[in-house]
Amino acid sequence: DHNKNAMVSWMAGGGVRGGLSHGTTDEIGFAAVEDKVSVPDWHATMLHILGLDYQRLSYYRNGLEEKLTGVFEARVVKEILA
Repeated sequence: DHNKNAMVSWMAGGGVRGGLSHGTTDEIGFAAVEDKVSVPDWHATMLHILGLDYQRLSYYRNGLEEKLTGVFEARVVKEILA
């Protein structure tokens, strides 16, 4: 099932540091408690790994220019990069 409070992602290659576990959840795995990464942060990190500038990359939808990371501030999670 989907859990909006804690997600897991497995990544390998592409400049991601090997053997790293980033962030923790509570004792039952319901919510992230340390080193939280938002969805916009995750998107910014993926775009960065692909060599794209997430701050400049945008698309037009219904006549408006929108960023792929959304309207909230995003950051590249450099702690997971090699």
